[in-house]
Parts: sequence; structure tokens; C-alpha cells
Amino acid sequence: MAELWPGLGGPKISYISPPPPEAWRRVWPRAIAILGSTGSIGRNALAVIEKHAEKFKVVGLSCAGNVEHLAGQAACFRPPCLAVLDGAVAQKLKNLLPSGYAPRILEGPEGYAELASLPQADVVLSAQSGWTGLSGTLAAALAGKVICLANKESIVLAGDLVREICRRTQAVILPVDSEHNAIFQCLAGRGQEAAYLVLTASGGPFFGKSREELATVTAEQAMHHPTWRMGAKISIDSATLMNKSLEIAEAFHLYGVSSSRIRVLIHPQSIVHSLVEFDDGSLLAQMSAPDMRTALANCLLWPICESSGAPLLDLTRAGQLTFHKADTEAFPALTLARLALSGRGGLSVVMSAANEAAVELFLQGHVSFTDILRLVEAAMQAHSEAHADSPGKPFCPPLTAAGLPELREEVHTLQARITRLDRHSRRMVYQSAKGDTCK
Repeated sequence: MAELWPGLGGPKISYISPPPPEAWRRVWPRAIAILGSTGSIGRNALAVIEKHAEKFKVVGLSCAGNVEHLAGQAACFRPPCLAVLDGAVAQKLKNLLPSGYAPRILEGPEGYAELASLPQADVVLSAQSGWTGLSGTLAAALAGKVICLANKESIVLAGDLVREICRRTQAVILPVDSEHNAIFQCLAGRGQEAAYLVLTASGGPFFGKSREELATVTAEQAMHHPTWRMGAKISIDSATLMNKSLEIAEAFHLYGVSSSRIRVLIHPQSIVHSLVEFDDGSLLAQMSAPDMRTALANCLLWPICESSGAPLLDLTRAGQLTFHKADTEAFPALTLARLALSGRGGLSVVMSAANEAAVELFLQGHVSFTDILRLVEAAMQAHSEAHADSPGKPFCPPLTAAGLPELREEVHTLQARITRLDRHSRRMVYQSAKGDTCK
């Protein structure tokens, strides 16, 4: 089944990881651990698993705070391990579990990392939101796991590092993001003929609005996505197009292509999830109803193609499919992504961290919608000026450790460096927003 892989080693496409070994493909049922099981992705994944119950065994579930929902999932699937944010949440969870069921309950970042590297897990779904998902993704990669990756920030923050770990440990990345899963499928067997990767974006709830009109939109309006039902943070990212900016960075690292070969089209219907343009000018598109179960089933069951439980796409009722250029004046996020990739040197970390902080402030009512990207741009500019003497220098240099213990230590050192820059970038945003408020 290696021919289904999108390409390794270039020259056109150099995918971030090798394909799963032949022995892994024959293992059924697959044992799965889910990082972030109570979020939208985690819940949809469990729906796919439940539909194909004979093919999966849940060995680990985790959440940060939605302990009631986690307790319900745990009671249903009875995994031997659970992971939560801290001791207080762990005690609350224990009290909610049914009698006769006593799983190990892991706590904190170390617990998430242990869950991600469980020896019995064949597959790890990385579905935590934001930068907190990095630790679990790195732990799973160091353990050589097959990772179904929904946490795009892992790749945005540490794409070079994840690629290098996969090379060392033979860990595997299967992309869950609907756009990158679409590209993954379109590239199967034809990676080295690809000219451009074309990401589609719905345009969010404010497609067609001017910069002036955007200045007064509310958080409630921004979270009302026309085609997808998602969490608050990703809904705001979709409204600002920052979600697409993160996906540009994700494509850069996943497929080993320059940012000049990554294009974005606004496609409000969310039926075409992304496309690949080949050297002969032909296009391949992946189309389906806007339902995350399709991409999840593709990854969880890979390389088997079976029903996900999502509704089938009826093209006779889908209506007109339209495509538009992105308005980078009203939505400058796409420009920031290309700036981050051209400058490297940690700029992607700054962009992602500053955006998370700015979105948090917007949801709390402290800044306006258009302030989000203004604060992100200011943080990136400050970082560039502070490191003007070393433009383009890799933020995570190539790994040098020979053995696995040394490799873990080196990765943890680089992870700590990413975390420090992430926290510094957030502080810059908070201080900048506070200064604006005091004026």
C-alpha cells in the first residue's frame, strides 16, 4: 500500500513521515489513545470507532476540564487509562466513574505524554486544541506511534522537529484536518507530479465584508460558522482566516513544499475540501459533505476505505459551487503566514501564540475583532526586530543525539525553547492590549 503515500524525499513532495509498516496495517482491532476526547474532533472520532466497533479498542482517553463528558465516554468504552489536567480534576473524575471500573488516571502534561506513548496503543489521535497539543504529539512521535494529527499547532510550532523525530523513530503522521486530508488523498501515488497545493477556505461568517465592517462584529457573530460546527477558538480562527494561515504553515511542513506552491481559494460551500494542481494543469479535488467523520475515518481506518457515518454528498442537491480569491486587505492573516515562513527563526511560533492570546482577549471582550490580527502582526514585528541579526536561522536546529534516551532529552530541550517563546509572545500580546486599553 506504499503507493497510496503522497511521496517521500522529493523532488516535488517530501512528506513528513514514512508510511506505516505492513505489520501495522494487518493489526485489527487497533488499540487507540485519544488526546482531547471530549472536544469536537474527539467526539466525532469516538462516533467513527463506535460504528466500526470490531476494528478498534480504546485504551486511553483524556480531557482538560470537561470531566463529566470524559466520565461518560470512559463508562462507555472502558479504557484502562485516562488523563486529566490535575489532581483536583482526577479526584472529581474518580467520583463520577461507575463502580467496578477503576482505570489508571494520569495527571498533568506528564500524564498526557504517558498516555500518548502507551506501549499497547497502535494509534494516537492528537486532538487537543492549541499549543497544549504539542507535548502529546512529540511524546507519541518519540514513541514511534502512528499519529492521526488533528492538532495543527503541533506542526506549525515544531514542524521541522516532528519531521526529524519521524525520520529517527519511524513514527507516522496521518493528517485529520479536512484540507490536509484532502490533499493527502489527492497526492496518493502522484506526489512528484504536483505543481501546487490548493487549500480551500469557507471564508467564515464574514466573507465579503470590508475591514471597516469587521471592526464592529461580536464574538457571537464570529462563532456562527455557516457550514461547520466547531469549538470557539477554531471558529474565531476561521472568521479571521488565521485558521487558513496555520494550514499554510502546516502544508509547508507536512508536504515539504515552499509557500509559493501553496494557494488558497475561498469556497463558501465547503464541499471541495482542497485540491492539487499537477504539472499538466489538471486538478484533482476531494469532495464530501462538511463532516469531520469523513477525514477521521480515512485516518483511523487507513488504508481501508469504509463508511464514516457522515451523510453522503448528493451533487444534484449541493447547488452551485463557487470559488473566489481571498481578500488579503480585509483578512491579512494569509500574508502573515507567508511572512512567518519566509522569516522562519521562530516566527511561526510567535504567530500561533500571539493569535491564541489575541483570540482569548477577543472572546473576553477586551479587544475588537480586527485587533486580533493587529496584535499578532505587532508581536511578529517585535520578534523580527529583536532577531534581525539572524534572519532565517532555524529555531529548532537538526537533532544530533545518537540514542533514544539522548534524543528524548534533546527534544525536551527544544520543546522547552518553543514553550518559552510561546509564553513570551503571549505576554507581548497581553501587554500590548493592556496598553491600548489604558490610552
